[in-house]
Amino acid sequence: MRINTNTASLMAQEANTNTNKKLTTSLEKLSTGLRINKASDDASGLAIADKLRTQASSIGQSISNGNSAVSLTQIADKAMAEQSNILNTIKTKLIQAATDTSSDEGREAIGKDINKLLDQLNNIAKQTNYNGTTLLQGATSGSAAVQLTFQMGETSSDTIQTGAGVRANVSGLSLEGLKSAANSGTVSSFSAAKARSFMKTVDSALNTLNSWRADFGSTQNQLESAIRNQMTQQTNIKAAESVIRDVDYAQESANFNKQNIISQAGTFAMSQANNVQQNILRLLQ
Repeated sequence: MRINTNTASLMAQEANTNTNKKLTTSLEKLSTGLRINKASDDASGLAIADKLRTQASSIGQSISNGNSAVSLTQIADKAMAEQSNILNTIKTKLIQAATDTSSDEGREAIGKDINKLLDQLNNIAKQTNYNGTTLLQGATSGSAAVQLTFQMGETSSDTIQTGAGVRANVSGLSLEGLKSAANSGTVSSFSAAKARSFMKTVDSALNTLNSWRADFGSTQNQLESAIRNQMTQQTNIKAAESVIRDVDYAQESANFNKQNIISQAGTFAMSQANNVQQNILRLLQ
């Protein structure tokens, strides 16, 4: 029997040290709720989980972009709806002016109304904007609104665009002649015959305006579809990340209890190994 080196005790200490490390790791997982807390826990799993997390975050921002874009299209739609109401009112007033039961003075008053309505149509085009970007015309009344591009995905090609060439003002809708006649206030410029000739012009303006409005509506539908799809994607990606990264509490609790029991048993084993050395003293008695 040898007492200089207590091999049994050393083996018990080594086993107990390893068990305590496992116990600490298990407790860390239970405390954080994560199965992977550092790269050494699962290097490949961490790489995959981080990539999924980045993808989910990117899609989350894309959803936010889409919601903002929907708000933009709604602003444009409501503004053009009011412009459509203005053109409908102008068409009604032209019909009123086109009949010979209206006097010259009446037509002059109608012309003033139409002139004011066209001014308001211009005001709407000028003032309608989202975050400083005008939606119904360009920076000046003579230019069209820029085509807007919305980033709706992780790659540069994942975009949705509005239509080009929107210029929902008097010049863009070819209503300069009507405005000039209505603004002149003279019988020759705004006669019954002239009022009849401008009806077709207003109809054409309405068709053009409704075409632009329909484009914004189609863009909104496309955006809302993309948002719904990406919300589903984000949910599934987060679920996939959770499977890799998050800890299974039932499984880890069982593992923690097992390691705890083994640790207690290891401590008892070290105690017994040290006690064995005491038996050698009996040989010296």
